Amino acid sequence: MPIISAISHTQYRLKRDVPRILDLATPILLGQLAVIAFGVMDTAMTARFSTDDLAALGIASSIFISIYVGLTGILSALNTIGGQLFGAKNYLDIGEEVRQTLWLSVILSMIGITVLLHPGPLLDIGDVSPVIEEKARLYLQILAIGTPGTMIMRTFMAFHNAVSKPKIITRFQVVGLLLKIPLNYLFIFGGFGLAAMGGPGCAVASVIVQWLWVISLGALIWFHPSYKPFGVFTKFSWPNWKRIWNILQLGAPIGFSYLIEVTSFAFMALFIARFGTTVLAGHQIVGNMGTVLYMIPLSLSIATMTVIAQHLGAKEEKKAEEVGWSAVIFTSSVSIGMGIIVWFLQDFLLDLYAPAPEARIVAKQLFLFIALYQAVDALQVTAAFILRGYRVAFWPMCIYAFSLWGVGLFGGYLVAFNHLPFVPESLQGASGFWAGNSLSLAIAASGLLFLFRLTAKRYAKY
Repeated sequence: MPIISAISHTQYRLKRDVPRILDLATPILLGQLAVIAFGVMDTAMTARFSTDDLAALGIASSIFISIYVGLTGILSALNTIGGQLFGAKNYLDIGEEVRQTLWLSVILSMIGITVLLHPGPLLDIGDVSPVIEEKARLYLQILAIGTPGTMIMRTFMAFHNAVSKPKIITRFQVVGLLLKIPLNYLFIFGGFGLAAMGGPGCAVASVIVQWLWVISLGALIWFHPSYKPFGVFTKFSWPNWKRIWNILQLGAPIGFSYLIEVTSFAFMALFIARFGTTVLAGHQIVGNMGTVLYMIPLSLSIATMTVIAQHLGAKEEKKAEEVGWSAVIFTSSVSIGMGIIVWFLQDFLLDLYAPAPEARIVAKQLFLFIALYQAVDALQVTAAFILRGYRVAFWPMCIYAFSLWGVGLFGGYLVAFNHLPFVPESLQGASGFWAGNSLSLAIAASGLLFLFRLTAKRYAKY
């Protein structure tokens, strides 16, 4: 009977919690896919212009993404802080937190602009030709103009997620995508008296869209009556360093965690490149599929974090914990299903990329990993965002550093390059890195779920 009662209670929680999570997650997912489409279009259009421009785009975008992920991750702390204030119905305090986060976004923009304008040490790692380096520098210099807009937009996104308004952001992202297509074509290939810019033209299009987002979204927040309770722009606030420090205490570990994730996969690709372009091409195909699939558990996790933060703000600690476990069950179940579908549709999915026969063989060898790691990847990202809803970010960062850098990247290196005794031939090469990555995600998931359990117990005592 206790088992039947537990199952019945779990079913009740899922029916209660999942619809609310999905209501927030669906527009977030659509927005994430729209943003991913930006990069896909940049790559596809630049590839038609020239190989040098495509190479420059690849190097420059890798540098920019590393900076973007780290800095905007800090600003995402507003999602949790604002969510808890929203649950407590402290609406005017949300407006103040938005203003302070905007000040922080300006400070972080200066850091981003400095790196983008002086990318020499990062470009030296690639050891590319002067022509490609010049194009990459121009691309980064153009993006530096849009960096403040990027940071402000990220602040607006966190604010909207915190107050359960993600659909508005999604609409802006979809409209931005529709604008990006003709702007890309105009600046890459030239027209209406403008000279063709090639790869750097993508950056011009992105900057225009970014600033249009900021101006139009800022006007909406200023004038639309639905934002009046928050009073975001009804008063001016000078920097409040105590509030900014509180944002940094939560945001800095989050940003560094994002950076760990990005760099672990980026360096994985750099090491795999030593096995040749064919192996790298196969890895890139599977990695790209993994990125797209990752958007589903990521969107569900962002929504879960928001719901948990709102419950905690309303002093509903028990409901917050229950939402967390409901999300763990639902997201992992969805991801297991995705892994099964990917396994059975691997030939169809590979046909969409139309790779060379040799690269296709490599990609098929890696499909087992992408199918298997869906569940552990979903578990770790869900647990990480649950903890962010509780304002717990430092220890998750440590868990990520140990698992993704230590086990995944370093351990994968030892296995892939046969630096350990008795490494089977099937795990040497790119498969070794993917095996290490899968194991690291499982370790991260275990550690983060254990930390969630401890955190929920601690909150239950208050």
